[in-house]
Amino acid sequence: MEASSLSTMGAALIVYAGLAGAAGVALAAAGAHGSDLSALTPPAYFLIMHATASAAIIAVAARASHPGIFLFAAFLLLAGATLFSGDIALRTFTGDRLFPMAAPTGGTTMIVGWLIVALGGAWELFSGRG
Repeated sequence: MEASSLSTMGAALIVYAGLAGAAGVALAAAGAHGSDLSALTPPAYFLIMHATASAAIIAVAARASHPGIFLFAAFLLLAGATLFSGDIALRTFTGDRLFPMAAPTGGTTMIVGWLIVALGGAWELFSGRG
């Protein structure tokens, strides 16, 4: 993949991470304002943690010999956190779901994202960059 494409993907993922972090703070604030909204606290933390981790992973990608794997992992972390948190937030506010199994799908996606981070690290280590 070309460097300019990787740079564009990294920039787009940083925008996504910023929006996810902002959404996490908003959900945390909403969750702090009443016991009926307390279910928003875990998804808020997931968004904030995974937005921060994704930003760091994107920075790692900029220095990696195989940046695509790290960008893919950051995307999976953000997408998984969005599915998980979005489903719980929608259920909390409206009683509806995004789609059946959205939260577990999001959780599984985050797990896969973290495993790909580990795989990317191992790839860097064993390809002589680590």
